[in-house]
Amino acid sequence: MDDDAALGAELAAVVAGARRRAVRDGDRQIDTAHLLHSLLEHDPEVRAAVGGPPQLARLLGYLVQRSIGYGLRWQGSVEDSGALPAVPGQAVRGAREPGDTAGWSPAAAAALDGARDRARLRGEPRVHGIDLLATLTADPASRAVEVLARAGIRDLNTRLEAGPAEEYAGDGGAAR
Repeated sequence: MDDDAALGAELAAVVAGARRRAVRDGDRQIDTAHLLHSLLEHDPEVRAAVGGPPQLARLLGYLVQRSIGYGLRWQGSVEDSGALPAVPGQAVRGAREPGDTAGWSPAAAAALDGARDRARLRGEPRVHGIDLLATLTADPASRAVEVLARAGIRDLNTRLEAGPAEEYAGDGGAAR
């Protein structure tokens, strides 16, 4: 399977949105919180997985605040949860152009690779947003998980691994 094709247009838009957000925020790297924020903007299934309107609003509030509040402590630092060795200029499989191969945190690169692996295990030709959300939440030391926890959304990875979106879409009590 071609890794470029595995992302598809939807995830390519998520990656592009995360890249723009990182540049705008003055961050050195695309990190897992950038990916989470972009996923929420682009994918209704991901928004449903997070929970009802109160959880989503709280989460988006924290993500917006990252560039003006607590996220400032992340600027100039590498998000390295130990998922991959921190290597400058690390290539991300399926990057669409040369400029895409550098500037990813090790945790974000691992999440994208893990999303591809998750889709392959299901026999899917394309990575879905929910695949990326599942791998973002699988790393308890990632910035995405930190933001989710601050918003009161815990155990999301457990629910994602339990089954398809239909099982959690109407949950509303996602912040358990």
